[in-house]
Amino acid sequence: MIPPFTLLIVAKAPVAGQAKTRLQPRCTPVEAAGLAAAALLDTLATARAVPAQQRVVALTGTLADAERGGEIARALQDGFTVVGQRGRTFADRLAAAHLDAANLIGGQREGGPLPIVQIGMDTPQATSQQLLAIARNVARPRTALVAPALDGGWWALGLHDPRHADVLAEVPMSEPHTGAATVAALLRHRLRVRSGTPLRDVDHPADISIVASECAPSSEFARAARQLAAEARQ
Repeated sequence: MIPPFTLLIVAKAPVAGQAKTRLQPRCTPVEAAGLAAAALLDTLATARAVPAQQRVVALTGTLADAERGGEIARALQDGFTVVGQRGRTFADRLAAAHLDAANLIGGQREGGPLPIVQIGMDTPQATSQQLLAIARNVARPRTALVAPALDGGWWALGLHDPRHADVLAEVPMSEPHTGAATVAALLRHRLRVRSGTPLRDVDHPADISIVASECAPSSEFARAARQLAAEARQ
């Protein structure tokens, strides 16, 4: 039996020139944003297959300006609650997203908020089984799970109590030691911390083909990567 939980996706509208800028100059701004859009669409499709109590997307940016913005907007209408990101730093926005998701009517249970499994939009190869495994691991009180990214960060964070996301204020984000620092911060608050399946996220040009090979061939990201490779050969 799957314990009730909230699935939270922290996402950025894939606007050309603002999304996945580290993929340049291998990609044009439009191509980089197109890959980000494909990754987000795959992530939403996977999320829809997860039997979470609620699915929340904390979004920043304007979809009207985004690549494939209409498709993304339609996907969000199918089983997602969208909240705006708030906060000065990325760590602030992550912590606020956890609290905002927990404070929604669907995020509550008797005795407090539901556990949260939080992911981003940079791991389109993530599976519903991996997300459910995280939910099972944080079903017990005072437990957390950090699923490491291969660049030293993390791609998923599970918290039995989403209020513990405030420890992220102690963590330097987007650094090679972000994952280890997140674990250390959670341990300082006397939580039991478990480790999840490592995945590669899409940050650099070399990541594109590797992540695409880990996705289903029919996925949006795999198709976008094949198209990009074909255009580069012309």
